Amino acid sequence: MSEYTKALQLIEKSRYILIITHVNPDPDSIGSALALSNLFHENKIKHKVFNISSDLPQNLDFIPRFDKISDQLPAFFDLAISVDCGTYKRLGFELDPTIPLINFDHHKSNNNFGTVNIVDSQKSSTAELVFEFFKHNGLYITKDSATALYVGIYDDTLAFSLGRCDEKTFEKINFLVECGASPSEIANKLLRRDSLAKYRIIPRILDSLELFKDGEVASIVAYEEWFKQTGAHNRDCEDALDMIMSIAIVRIAFFIRVVNGVSRVSLRSKGQIDVSKIAGEFGGGGHFNASGCTIETADVEKAKEIVLKEIFEIYK
Repeated sequence: MSEYTKALQLIEKSRYILIITHVNPDPDSIGSALALSNLFHENKIKHKVFNISSDLPQNLDFIPRFDKISDQLPAFFDLAISVDCGTYKRLGFELDPTIPLINFDHHKSNNNFGTVNIVDSQKSSTAELVFEFFKHNGLYITKDSATALYVGIYDDTLAFSLGRCDEKTFEKINFLVECGASPSEIANKLLRRDSLAKYRIIPRILDSLELFKDGEVASIVAYEEWFKQTGAHNRDCEDALDMIMSIAIVRIAFFIRVVNGVSRVSLRSKGQIDVSKIAGEFGGGGHFNASGCTIETADVEKAKEIVLKEIFEIYK
């Protein structure tokens, strides 16, 4: 019996389902969760979409049922579904071990922590795996679920530009468009609703650029006071690292900023450089060319030294 079938069986016999998006949720986690939420809502399956924080990316507010995401756990649920959580810690809380868990994910770091594990690091996104769950079980994809899935795939592939996006991914995207997802509307909602604060803080971050190893290794940072001065949110900085990776000579880049009193590190690479190994040294993980971790310090310069030392050990 396939994992897709096992997952559906657990869903069908549950009384109340908790869908869990990961800490600091991105469009793939939220899109995957809301695709399932729309399916459950349409079929009168009781459920709640949960995130540990009420601070959600508001540029995703156009996805149907976004307003139903809650930071309050229900009093009762007998099934949990995690989406895009590369490690168990990404749930943000300890789940009762007696409650079965369906684990949808595409991160290399995932160790199959669920009761049922729909995990494939070769897939472009978790949303693509949720799409396969729909198709395998003959579940109807409405316009609302199609929109949510399209957002997840689009964003996690950087607009279909990453290597893990293949011809099968485009077949799925085409099907979602046939189901009612609007590529132009989604792109406009995601790309053309930036805050003014973003354009105040990103120049400062880019100005922090340092190059090492003849320009092949790059670092950028954001200081806490910059956020206070500009009114920017942590999410306003996300494009900065991709901008650095657009520099031709750069092969590895990382970005450090303080989030909740610790240094959050995002790592990117080109070609056959596995940054998930670097993230893994600090208890993090992710993908071959895109990973993240946390360093237990609020001093970004100290965190930068620690990460650089690890990069120089691996990248010689």
